[in-house]
Amino acid sequence: MVTLEQGHFRKILNYILMNKHVTILTACTIASCLAFAQPKSTTPTHGHEKKSPKFHYGTASFYSNKFEGKKTANGEIFSQKNMTAASNIVSLNTYVKVTNLHNKRSAIVKVTDRMHPKNKRLIDLSRAAAKQLGYTGRGLTKVKVEILGKHRPPDVSTQSNQE
Repeated sequence: MVTLEQGHFRKILNYILMNKHVTILTACTIASCLAFAQPKSTTPTHGHEKKSPKFHYGTASFYSNKFEGKKTANGEIFSQKNMTAASNIVSLNTYVKVTNLHNKRSAIVKVTDRMHPKNKRLIDLSRAAAKQLGYTGRGLTKVKVEILGKHRPPDVSTQSNQE
């Protein structure tokens, strides 16, 4: 991204407008490009950046068996027995708590993969996680996804106890 001090922006714009050798089309083109240049911020951010929402609501599905043993987006090998998920919204290697809104059952999973870009679902869970949430018979369910962070929460295993 181009950043310009406010004074530089005005000088360049004045030069364009005053120069007789610059055609109107060229002047308009340059001026429109400069209009999109962001002036450098003078306000300190103190490390505060806009954070993504802590909760997301949407539809959950679960992985097809055809992905068993395949490499995921973060490089791990997928297993239906692990408590993992795929999401296009949540960052890779992030732990999330997924709650089934129909029965209030929840599971903590690690996001290790991405879904197809055209997939509109919020999250795709391993069979072990879907079983813990109680929706393997239906295939889809409405969920709430809470972002827990990059570090594994205490007493959480990424492997299901229900094997």
